[in-house]
Amino acid sequence: MKKIKIAQIGTSHYSHGYDIFNCLKRLPEHFEIVGYALPENEREKFPHRRESLDGYREMTVDEILNDPEITAVTIETEEIYLTKYATLAAEHKKHIHMEKPGSPDPEAFENLINIIKKNGTVFSTGYMYRHNPYIKDLMRRIENGELGEIISVEAQMNCYHPEAARRWFKTFDGGMMFFLGCHLVDLILQIQGAPQEIIPLSTSTHTDGIDSIDYGMAVFKYKNGVSFAKTSAVEMGGFFRRQLVVTGTKGTVEVRPLEAYREADYHVTGYREVYKKDWGADSPREVSEKYDRYDDMMIAFADMVNGNGKTSFKGYDYELELYKTVLKACGYNI
Repeated sequence: MKKIKIAQIGTSHYSHGYDIFNCLKRLPEHFEIVGYALPENEREKFPHRRESLDGYREMTVDEILNDPEITAVTIETEEIYLTKYATLAAEHKKHIHMEKPGSPDPEAFENLINIIKKNGTVFSTGYMYRHNPYIKDLMRRIENGELGEIISVEAQMNCYHPEAARRWFKTFDGGMMFFLGCHLVDLILQIQGAPQEIIPLSTSTHTDGIDSIDYGMAVFKYKNGVSFAKTSAVEMGGFFRRQLVVTGTKGTVEVRPLEAYREADYHVTGYREVYKKDWGADSPREVSEKYDRYDDMMIAFADMVNGNGKTSFKGYDYELELYKTVLKACGYNI
């Protein structure tokens, strides 16, 4: 496999820029890191994020974009700047891995997709649950019809964020539904397609006197059922109740927790499936082997860049539809 010369644009405090750069370092058989850039005063704003960058060349954004040997970039700025820098990279025909979900600007994001589509370059987004081992297996089972017709999807991604993070949610409309709920919307959309109606129900709990949208909720109406996404930033023990429950006419599958930290940055997933019609039917719970939530995602990006026939996870149009669905779940009128 050809080693990809790559650079990173940006980092952030609450998202995955630090983790993605460390992931690239763990994958030297796939990537050669040329350098990084810290736009938007990130050097001053996030000094604690510099440790992982030590020993690598600091570049300007223009140096990265105009280096013909750098064929791929990771865009890991704060959410409000993601589309801006991804668009610059697209205009220079770079392959892109971008933190999710993009900046909250529908016209700018659609323009980004149009440029990438015209270029035919790779576009990858940071929806790490797509690469969760049991989620992948579940999607295969759904596609094969093992669960029958899907009636509902219940998706939760909860945690307890510190006060500073909850104040930061006010930097973009949508709060927790935009920040983490986008992962859940991705799962629902993959499984059931576009809903007939989306009912946004996000609110503020006003915990600690903070009035940001720290409780995200949206209901998705389909012809044969109702699904929901819920994401709370004030749920104690919420990380272990991150879950996905898919109910079909032939069976139900529960993934809970979607992941749980075990030994440094590795994760395990719980998995349970029921295919009996008995009222009290149950089944043993399986637990995945340890895995890192970023490695498979970035290996998949490398595979796409090296030309395995794909240019994005499910296609450019899907990524645009997902983005618009996320904004609708946040209450945007688009």
